[in-house]
Amino acid sequence: MFFVFLIAAVLWGMGVLLKTPRSARYAMLGLLYGAVLLAHLVLPDGNALRLATGGSAAPWLLFGGGLALVVLYRIGLARLRSMAKPAETTQPAQNGPFSDTELSRYARHIVLHEVGGLGQKRLKDAKVLVIGAGGLGSPALMYLAAAGVGTIGVVDDDVVDNSNLQRQVIHKDANIGMPKVHSAAQAMRAQNPFVTVRPYQRRLGPEDAEALIADYDIVLDGCDNFDTRYLVNAACVAQGKPLASGAITQWEGQVSLFQSDGAHPCYHCVFPSAPAAHLAPNCAEAGVIGPLPGIIGTMMALEAIKHITGAGVTLSGEMLIYDGLYGETRKISLKKRPDCPTCGTPGGENV
Repeated sequence: MFFVFLIAAVLWGMGVLLKTPRSARYAMLGLLYGAVLLAHLVLPDGNALRLATGGSAAPWLLFGGGLALVVLYRIGLARLRSMAKPAETTQPAQNGPFSDTELSRYARHIVLHEVGGLGQKRLKDAKVLVIGAGGLGSPALMYLAAAGVGTIGVVDDDVVDNSNLQRQVIHKDANIGMPKVHSAAQAMRAQNPFVTVRPYQRRLGPEDAEALIADYDIVLDGCDNFDTRYLVNAACVAQGKPLASGAITQWEGQVSLFQSDGAHPCYHCVFPSAPAAHLAPNCAEAGVIGPLPGIIGTMMALEAIKHITGAGVTLSGEMLIYDGLYGETRKISLKKRPDCPTCGTPGGENV
């Protein structure tokens, strides 16, 4: 038997030197043990190999049985210990000071002079509502969650469709048929468990728009129709909430931040009326290049983060237009309209 133990020691030592995983080393010892047992069961009595390995299978069977009992005892003891430990919460606390994990996660924000610890705390305390979990909402939601925005609401009444996956990167193939708000919430929680996600599976209507928006600090509008855009804008103006708005078609996109403070233009000032349907076809009719929503939606998230933290200069009073086909950007100034039916004054004069 000494000969077998010597071989086992050599195999184990070679495994250590070669940095073989422990599981592989145990597998080698198991194969050695199985070979010894097989030799005793197959070879005749008096065989030199049997004599060199103990002469009988009985001591090896006893040895294997004893070893199995020890292993089972250790497994059972480990299971009992794990059952005795208090259950860990699956959702970390969102309130209170930053945990060590959060500090490590947001370190690249905190070292930025324009953000710092105070700015990151403002993000953690902020509540952001995103209208639409489609092309624009997908990247905006992911980056807001990654940035550590404490509470994120998402409104959408649609379900994930196969045709969405070319550009709506928050959704996965396995989630086809799932409501978009739940698919998006699943992805955000998986990306950052330190944020609270509130999914609203419904179409935003005049009966609940103001009440819902009132609970948030800033709104991101990524919807795909003018009726909802005007509704969201009116609710933001009524509540005095800033609105980050983006739009895309084919190869071109635009983004702006409407302050809704009476001194700056609102969305209705810039777009007094909805264009004719043939002049503003949706993505299904006109098409859209896949990465474009990611570019504009990420810009929307950036505007929200700048507004919350006070970093830099936002696009308030300006609109950035991006042409993806030719790689060009330009900015235009936006003016408040005294006769705007949403934010204008009764006398037609600026506030």
